[in-house]
This record gives sequence, C-alpha cells and structure tokens, in this order.
Amino acid sequence: MNITGTIDHPLTHDPRKQAPMKPSTGEPTGSATPDFTSTGANDSRQNRTREMQLIPEALARAHMHARIHEAEQERRAMRLVTARRMQRRAERASLRARRALAMAVMQ
Repeated sequence: MNITGTIDHPLTHDPRKQAPMKPSTGEPTGSATPDFTSTGANDSRQNRTREMQLIPEALARAHMHARIHEAEQERRAMRLVTARRMQRRAERASLRARRALAMAVMQ
C-alpha cells in the first residue's frame, strides 16, 4: 500500500527524505503544491521557515495593493462627479449669456 504522509503525520520523520517547499512560478506564494524532490534537509527547513515568515508581508503587500486600487477608483469617481458639476455650471452660464445677449439685441 502506497500512502503519502500529511503535514501532521509525515510519511517519514527523516528530514533528508521529506519534500522541500519551493515556490512555484505558476501558483501564488504560499500555495501547497506537492514537491517530491529531496534536497538537503536544512535547505528544506530554511525554505519553510522563510516562507512562513514572509506570508504576513505578502498579505500586507496584497492588502496595500487593494487599498491603493480602491483609492484610485474613488479619486476617478470624484473627478467624474466634479467634471459633471462643472459642465452643468458652464451650461447654466452659457444660457445666462445667451439670454443677456438676446435682451441686449431686443432693446
């Protein structure tokens, strides 16, 4: 029977036979992809601890990226509202000028 181990119950407790965690290029950092190439145990453990330490930093970076994107959308919306307000104001001023011109011509 060929049973693979889990994180809580590894197949072997020998660190040299455990699979290292390497970030994949096709998936985001921190995703659990099975990798069964066995390199040095120290490299494996170092990669795991380094990856675990960088997870909060990656989350903070993603959060800040989302906040910046949200702020840009809000600024664009405010610019659009201001532009529409100024357009209505300009149209009213144009109508007033036409009326004033018409009144001047009539007299």
